[in-house]
Amino acid sequence: MDLRGLANGVTTTVNPNKTVTVRRSTGYTIGAGRKQVPGYAEPVTGPAQIQALDANDIKQLDGLNIQGTVRAIYLRGVLAGVVRPDGTGGDIVQISGQDWLVVKVLEGWPTWTKAAIVLQMPVA
Repeated sequence: MDLRGLANGVTTTVNPNKTVTVRRSTGYTIGAGRKQVPGYAEPVTGPAQIQALDANDIKQLDGLNIQGTVRAIYLRGVLAGVVRPDGTGGDIVQISGQDWLVVKVLEGWPTWTKAAIVLQMPVA
């Protein structure tokens, strides 16, 4: 049974899916000045459900000192925040031309992920 598909069918009547582009973190290289330069896999585009965080999500993020605009994303596939043993950073989700960083996976299932994402400021 595809519970995510059933739930998405109901939620899209109130909150339509958005087309997003996901760039999975592949780690980093060392650039000029010995600075870390993040690397990303080829981008993948598809639909996702973007929602506000609920009380349980906020509790999970409490203590992580995350500031800024935070949302929950439901996406078919896998997302990852920082994975220190692998040396990878958070994945980037592009929504309407804005970059959002995956800071925490709230629910991970074989076919879909719910994650907390934080809006990133444009680099000047």
